[in-house]
Amino acid sequence: MSKELRRAAPVAARGPGDLAALSPDAGTEPSSAPGAPVRARSFGLAVLCTILFLTFLDTTIVSVALADIQQRLHAGVSPLQWVVNGYALVFASLMLLAGSLGDRFGRKAVMLGGLTVFCAGSLLAALAPNVDVLVAGRVVMGAGAAASEPGTLSMIRHMYPERRERTRAISKWAAVSGLALALGPVVGGALVGLGTWRAIFWFNLAAGLLVIAGAASVLPESADPVAGASLDLRGFALGTLALAALVFAIIVGEQAGYGDPAIAALFGVAALSGIGFLVAERRSPAPMLELSYFRRPAFSGALAVALAIYFGIFSVFFFTTLYLQSVVNYSPYRTAREFLAMAAAMIVASLLAGRLVAAIGPRLPMAGGCVLAGAGLLWTDVVLQASVPAAGPLAAGLALAGVGFGLTVVPVTSVALAVVRPAKSGMAASATNTSRELGSVLGVAVLGALVNASLTSSLSQRLHALGIPNVFQAIVIHAIETGQVPQSSSYAQTYGAIVNKVISAAFGAFREGLHLALVTSAALVLAAAVVSLGTLRHGRGADDDSDPDTAEPVRSA
Repeated sequence: MSKELRRAAPVAARGPGDLAALSPDAGTEPSSAPGAPVRARSFGLAVLCTILFLTFLDTTIVSVALADIQQRLHAGVSPLQWVVNGYALVFASLMLLAGSLGDRFGRKAVMLGGLTVFCAGSLLAALAPNVDVLVAGRVVMGAGAAASEPGTLSMIRHMYPERRERTRAISKWAAVSGLALALGPVVGGALVGLGTWRAIFWFNLAAGLLVIAGAASVLPESADPVAGASLDLRGFALGTLALAALVFAIIVGEQAGYGDPAIAALFGVAALSGIGFLVAERRSPAPMLELSYFRRPAFSGALAVALAIYFGIFSVFFFTTLYLQSVVNYSPYRTAREFLAMAAAMIVASLLAGRLVAAIGPRLPMAGGCVLAGAGLLWTDVVLQASVPAAGPLAAGLALAGVGFGLTVVPVTSVALAVVRPAKSGMAASATNTSRELGSVLGVAVLGALVNASLTSSLSQRLHALGIPNVFQAIVIHAIETGQVPQSSSYAQTYGAIVNKVISAAFGAFREGLHLALVTSAALVLAAAVVSLGTLRHGRGADDDSDPDTAEPVRSA
């Protein structure tokens, strides 16, 4: 094993020309031990996919635990958003910097450091006495994930220089990312069912320690020797400030009101910081994000589709699971069971997408996946409008959405990597994953604002129609936001039939908010299908869709 890895390690550290020379078509692979490099790469790919699985799993694993967190820590919708976004926001904000650090100073070293931080955050979250400490733990975990995850994709780009083998490796990577996203609610539901929400973070700690041991012993080190030691700290600071100010403004504005001067100031800071980031990246000699790539329709289109798809995914994972447990009264086990079909569909579709991309290019799989995902979201919305959703149709709707999400993940990833030279694979991987995480952050933040606004407005109207005094309306709204709504049967016997009407009004208002979230997500995902068709319109020989240093044009149907 050690000899194989020492033989494989230089492959990841060489320049583009040397990597191309290792293509099987060139006939330069050692004939004396033809299986050794393949075996070494297989072990390395397995470890990379395990790291990816753990970091992606944590973007959705808490979704089934939200109701338990809400009840045990008496957390409202906004704190629950931060339980999700505390991880995703830091993940997105630090991804580009982590990718640059890995390119310059060693992807394995940065990855191992990130895994250590991830474990520390998991321990903090597992021991959290209140929701504020839990959010802090999630923030630390997000920082660790940001350092760990970009290297998984950029290492694949170096370990598999030949296009066909790399497409297969990326399809496995994408299948694992789809598996992690889809299994998040399933694994989370099982762990919460066995214990409480804390079991999720003890699981993360144990898994993280095992992955550190595997990565330290199996993965080869690689770096970009051309990039130099300078870091784009100005771009990092401005980009992080823009993202943080935007998300803070959206989430805090739910409570303070978007007309509040402080909220308007936050939006202003986000806009100015975003503009400053673009200027800094344009002027920097070693930018975290090379803006020139955005002039290539394939690259910018792939990132836009990634953002839209993950926006849609989190409308399902955050709001649907919270609704099923808080309103429909599903147990964590039953919620997990409902998502099994979606998990299986995403896995199969991700594996199928790899073959489709290799055969016909990324254009049709990406666009078709968006259409199916949008249709699945709309189907799920229709099913959830019933007071007691039918299990079979709900699973079918989730599965259809899963097929669409799975079909889209591979082409998004392969396009982003195909248009950059290998030395910039860390940047491309980070940009792709930043778009994913940004989509999840905005999905939870923007849709959370819509759901909260709809919930408050609709519930106030319903309670007013019932003749409930204003002073009690605030109590009812707070009760549903913090998961303290009692079972109507027990309270109705004590306080009368009005309790049933109030609870029914509260759940109906939640249902309206969920409907708004799912329809908005479906519209964005369907729009991404149009973007896919428009930006990947060139054929195999299109120069403007490929990096001149790669000689690997993006192929489309």
